[in-house]
Amino acid sequence: MAVTIMDPESACTSQPQGSLVKGGGSLLSGRGLGAALGPRGKHYVCGSIAAFTNIVVTFPIQKVLFRQQLHGVRAREAVRQLQRDGMRKLYRGLLPPLLQKTTTVAIMFGLYEDFSRVLLDQVPTGSGIPELVTRSFAAALAGTAEAVLTPFERVQTLLQDHRHHGRFQNTPHTFRTLLSEYGVKECYRGLVPVLIRNGPSNVLFFGLRGPIKEQLPEASSRAGHLVNDFVCGGMLGAALGIMFYPLNVVKSRAQSQVGGAFRPCGEVLMTVWRERGGSVAMLFRGAHLNYHRSLLSWGIINATYELLLSVLILKES
Repeated sequence: MAVTIMDPESACTSQPQGSLVKGGGSLLSGRGLGAALGPRGKHYVCGSIAAFTNIVVTFPIQKVLFRQQLHGVRAREAVRQLQRDGMRKLYRGLLPPLLQKTTTVAIMFGLYEDFSRVLLDQVPTGSGIPELVTRSFAAALAGTAEAVLTPFERVQTLLQDHRHHGRFQNTPHTFRTLLSEYGVKECYRGLVPVLIRNGPSNVLFFGLRGPIKEQLPEASSRAGHLVNDFVCGGMLGAALGIMFYPLNVVKSRAQSQVGGAFRPCGEVLMTVWRERGGSVAMLFRGAHLNYHRSLLSWGIINATYELLLSVLILKES
């Protein structure tokens, strides 16, 4: 089967979701917001809101997963650690992923659309370059641009690591400490695994999202489209989460260090490998929880993004 790319805007305009726009009391009830955002701004806003929804729902799960990645403990032990920390610290470290994810997902969807438009305009007619190649390159560029926000992942790691609870109080304090004592470079510790992860994962996500949705039962209602978008995004997110899980383990280990030499990815991976007895199962400790978290997270993100985008597009028409 030929792999095609689904343009989110065209996909949404073809969906009979008129019921989404009934009623005039919501924020999206008029054409003003769509017009204010412009033809491309809506992709950034829809991505940001989708990420906000996801982070608030899944943050406690992410915190359990982080403890498993960092310490190689079982899920029950990670949960017990959080119970010992207390409810007041359950959402400790929420602000960095909230800021980081709402911005990176906005960049992911928005820059993908912008880069795709620019690159497709630059490709001469009859050049023979498949649209898939052009859009894949756009997805990789968008993923690379997301890495600019690595400092937020860095701060999130430090705030979630119980070994640093006594040193770092909150997000602003952590940033001030890193910048004043170590400089900007320290904020970008763990950048290499982020770069290796972001580009390929974006290419696969945008490249496979359309074909997967085409294989699902055709939806004729708002609920049906939401379910299909959730399943499509969730399946991709879960698969990519497993595929790139070792890179996230390396990133978590690298970013849990404060000060000292910057170690190469391979060296960090081998250190974790030796500490966990050379066991693949131990290296992937927490992957099952990551699978379910990614399934839920990217299902929420994709469904919310497509829902909001369809509302804005229908209001413009």
